[in-house]
Amino acid sequence: MKQVMDLFRELREDHDNSQSDIASVLGISQQHYSKYETGEYELPLRHFITLAEYYNVSADYLIGRCSYNEKKPLDMVYITRDCSCEKLIQDILCLSEHGRNSVIEYIALQKLRETKT
Repeated sequence: MKQVMDLFRELREDHDNSQSDIASVLGISQQHYSKYETGEYELPLRHFITLAEYYNVSADYLIGRCSYNEKKPLDMVYITRDCSCEKLIQDILCLSEHGRNSVIEYIALQKLRETKT
């Protein structure tokens, strides 16, 4: 199992980010972030959450408990900042059949509009 600090570095490099880029995402200095990658400092939970959202990976991946290829549960995949896939699906399933069909038609229409632009 890889060390957490190795995963931080690999993710950063895989996304072509510098330490300064990630430090900016976390709201800290590059020097401070560097100490997370070297293992000199432990990353606070709030930063784990921020990095998981930023890289679109699970916290389990960040701590080395699962591989990158494992799918995240739907409640952890966000369509927007406030709406997970799971919530969207639950909301759609609560609609009548007519309402569900309307959602599907709207999505198809929106896809057409976006392909024209």
